[in-house]
Amino acid sequence: MTSTASPYTVPQAFENHWPQMVMNPSCNSLQDPGGFIQVSAVSPREMEPGKLDTARQKIRSLNISQILHEDEDGDTLLHIYAAKGMREFAYAVAELLQEYNQLDIKEHRGKTPLLVAITANQPDIVKDLILLGADVNISDQNGQTALHLAATYGLSSIIEGINSTGAALNIEARNFEGLTPLHCAVISHNSTFKKQLSMQQQVMAHEKMICIQLLLHMGANIFSQEIKSNKTVLHLAVQEGNLPLVKFFLELEFQDKQKFVNLKAHGNTALHMAAGLHNDDNQEQIIRLLLAHGADVSIRNLENDQAVHLLQPGEKGERIKHLLKRGRAMTSSRHQNISL
Repeated sequence: MTSTASPYTVPQAFENHWPQMVMNPSCNSLQDPGGFIQVSAVSPREMEPGKLDTARQKIRSLNISQILHEDEDGDTLLHIYAAKGMREFAYAVAELLQEYNQLDIKEHRGKTPLLVAITANQPDIVKDLILLGADVNISDQNGQTALHLAATYGLSSIIEGINSTGAALNIEARNFEGLTPLHCAVISHNSTFKKQLSMQQQVMAHEKMICIQLLLHMGANIFSQEIKSNKTVLHLAVQEGNLPLVKFFLELEFQDKQKFVNLKAHGNTALHMAAGLHNDDNQEQIIRLLLAHGADVSIRNLENDQAVHLLQPGEKGERIKHLLKRGRAMTSSRHQNISL
């Protein structure tokens, strides 16, 4: 995927300190430090001789007040280098700020250089900053951590990079909307799923699915319910008629799947939500999937309605009603087996 366009600009006060080569955003490879300072975050085979050493020398020629200077948007040099993908200079500044315990300095939206690097889709800089000591669980003014941002933008390479550092992650962190990174990934996938017309959007949907898979592999709790309405990832996928995502969650192997399928969000199970998808082409297929994986048709919501009571009138509604009646027989059979 291409990098997110960055709103950051180069402060005029610093331009004279930058060699001409780094004004070209395509120069992203780290280069051999030549023994100037020990590099812990980057393997030497990833670097070409000279450039990182040059960046270090340029940065070390500045005093700390210049390096920590904030422009009109509150951005420091490290925020700007991270946004522009200038990896050598970002690394040189970061290892200096590490000495001053300033790696997590925030700009006007509460983003640290690490969070800026994620928003700009700069996976190498993200890994460098984490390995140099940047706080991977710190949040911006919206409560968004590194994983929230990567999940929202569908940046699977960022999530992979974060995980590869071995940093201790709070994978169940909540943003100020009460969402975990997994919830954010599902909401983002829903948004792209509804727009899947072009090849680019299909690629984006695939990337966002990979983000969901990675977060689950890293230990994200599939049972987590968002705070405002208690929806799980299954509720979130069903309410948008996201058939591929519903199918993905239901075909995963994990304990207590029937409990997962029948969890309530303000009284409504996923089956209630599916019954309410009156104009959605995927309604019937989603209901069939839910029934096949243990959805209980007898459960009532806060209005005392079962899923069957929420179906649309007409031929399609009647056809689905027969499905739910067969599902009632399956539910009764499961209850009898449990009582035995």
